[in-house]
Amino acid sequence: MPRTSPPLTGRRIRAAVIGTGAIARGSHLPAFARLAEEGETEVVAAVDIDAAAVESFCTEAGIPYAYTDLDRMLAEQRPDLVSVCTPPTLHLAQTVAALRAGAWVWCEKPPVPTLADFDAVEAEESTDGGPYAAIVFQHRFGSGARHVRRLIAERALGRPLVAHCQTTWYRDTAYYAVPWRGRWHTEGGGPAMGHGIHQMDLLLDLLGPWSEVRAMAGRLVHDVETEDVSTALVRFENGALATVVNSVLSPDEVSRIRVDCERATVELTHLYGHSNADWRITPAPGVPGDLAAAWQDFGPDVPSSHQAQLRELVAGMRAGRRPRSSGADGRTSLELVTALYKSAFTDTTVRRGEIGPGDPFHTALHGGVPGWAPVAETAEVPA
Repeated sequence: MPRTSPPLTGRRIRAAVIGTGAIARGSHLPAFARLAEEGETEVVAAVDIDAAAVESFCTEAGIPYAYTDLDRMLAEQRPDLVSVCTPPTLHLAQTVAALRAGAWVWCEKPPVPTLADFDAVEAEESTDGGPYAAIVFQHRFGSGARHVRRLIAERALGRPLVAHCQTTWYRDTAYYAVPWRGRWHTEGGGPAMGHGIHQMDLLLDLLGPWSEVRAMAGRLVHDVETEDVSTALVRFENGALATVVNSVLSPDEVSRIRVDCERATVELTHLYGHSNADWRITPAPGVPGDLAAAWQDFGPDVPSSHQAQLRELVAGMRAGRRPRSSGADGRTSLELVTALYKSAFTDTTVRRGEIGPGDPFHTALHGGVPGWAPVAETAEVPA
């Protein structure tokens, strides 16, 4: 069990960063810097296995303590919050170590490679006010997503009927030359897991629980273990039907979500982040003009970002409240990705809740299926 988090009232939240690569420099540090200006946070330490890299990182960012040993950092600095910015295969051990040390965790996606690993993380969380482990799903946050989520939840636009979720990006052979990419054990999955999970998570945040999925996947270009493209049909508990496309083969890159409701179509088109201007609401014929105008009022523009999510996470920490994108709320996106793979690799319809202990896909996203699993892990998969 994790040790109890110290009181967080009346002081800055002490944060530490694990991993000093591009995502830490480009997204996490700027988010912490902004909240530091507001008196909310301070980054007290960073950890990396490369001593020179972490020393340089700390010098450039004004971080007082550099470490190459995570356990030592946790024991000596006792941070309130740990930001995990390492490759996916390291997330489980690092998240568990931080939780056991009493730190809340903010972990980059994909959170962990399997549902079994996610369940192991949940087992380490406190059940009474934290610490908790949240996933970086920053596309849920910001004024646009908040406004549309409210409109759909309140049925202001009528029932959601048809949706489309698209992450069509482009990655060349040089991208996959990085040794840990394109491999199940180290990257966790292909574009469904490593790229499209953001838009799928946002779709779930808008529409609520999914009920079943039917999918296909392929390796059309890249010589990798994982897929490089997938498509899926998803049914939601509210009856809505959605198509999902995830690709790293698409020169004209775009991220898109479209939801057709009874009284309006809502569409978001962007690439790596969105603001109010990226959302469009088209009313159905006959909708009164004043009502349609009210739907267009997104309020002050707060773009989706690590900063927007971190601000909400910090508020949750101070209140001892489980943050969004943690626990069952965070698990639902990983469960959909897992079900997508199971459906694609076994040619079956997969229903929410069916993948648990004893199912080969619970412990490996390839499920041991011949042709998809590494040869050493190929297993007999029930029909």
